[in-house]
Amino acid sequence: MKKSAIITGISGQDGPYLAKLLLEKNYNVFGILPRHSSPNIENLRFLGLENKIELITGDVTDENSMYRLIHSIRPDEFYNLAAQSFVGDSWELSKVTTNINAVGTLNILNAIRCNHQITRFYQASTSEMFGNSNLLKQNELTPFKPTSPYATSKLYAYWTTVNYRDSYNLYTSNGILFNHESPIRGKQFVTRKVTDAVAKIKLGLEKNIFLGNINSKRDWGFAGDYVEAMWLMLQQKKPDDFVIASGKQYSIKDLLKIAFTSVGINNWKNYVKIDGRFKRPSELHSLCGDSSKARKQLGWKPKTNFKKLIELMVREDIKRYKQHIISNDNRETVHFDKFKGFSKLSKITKAKKIS
Repeated sequence: MKKSAIITGISGQDGPYLAKLLLEKNYNVFGILPRHSSPNIENLRFLGLENKIELITGDVTDENSMYRLIHSIRPDEFYNLAAQSFVGDSWELSKVTTNINAVGTLNILNAIRCNHQITRFYQASTSEMFGNSNLLKQNELTPFKPTSPYATSKLYAYWTTVNYRDSYNLYTSNGILFNHESPIRGKQFVTRKVTDAVAKIKLGLEKNIFLGNINSKRDWGFAGDYVEAMWLMLQQKKPDDFVIASGKQYSIKDLLKIAFTSVGINNWKNYVKIDGRFKRPSELHSLCGDSSKARKQLGWKPKTNFKKLIELMVREDIKRYKQHIISNDNRETVHFDKFKGFSKLSKITKAKKIS
């Protein structure tokens, strides 16, 4: 009998990669979409998944919505990837961030506890919870010191996940993932902001990129590798919490150099402008993860190095803009593609409502 899995945040970055993995493992996959008349399914389409999973409207901030969802589907596994995940916006959207990231997790856990306690639950935690740690590398025992409303909301969700495991004997696991990127990363995130800008500069569509603190250092990996760790966590005999990271650190300057060099531009500093608007009220300067526990207990390790990841992202962004330019040069093709796209969309945006 096929296993079933629910994924919140299906339209984000990690959801499509996780759905692809689960489909390859013969799961029935249910993706939760917010209640919008025209939901964004571009990331699902990028991986060719728009017609391969069942899309359902739902809202993690609505407790009744989560109760109906769990009661109806009774999933084997639940992956909570829903979040207001852009750190920079969390100061301006602190209440929204808290409702989705913190209260949303509580609603899901209560729904599982009351309706189907054997559901295995994965919580997408984050390295941002560590803040400006005094340690060179952070692992599962490193003290948390969040430096943003986003990280604070995720810390609440982390401890709620642990508490429900201890209090109600639920199978709940936290994946403390360090930064992970892909060609479908949102353009507001620095990696995609850079690769998108480099593509436009290479094609003569832009002259500069505007950034804030380019000295920040992060531990970056590929989302396609990291979702495998999520799945592995829910296949263990006992639930636990794991740091998922590459163990290697790069600065935003390194990111810029690799991205520009990949398109034959070596003098990258000439194209970068520092803009104070992009500096945050509280800066997280450095993160680097120690995933020894995951490598030993899960048998997981990253497959894609940082250089290859950034080069892949730049290539895909260039491909997107070239396709856009070609389409604009052929109006008949544009009209046909738009018609075709909207025709397809109308079929899959009728997401099922759980009643």
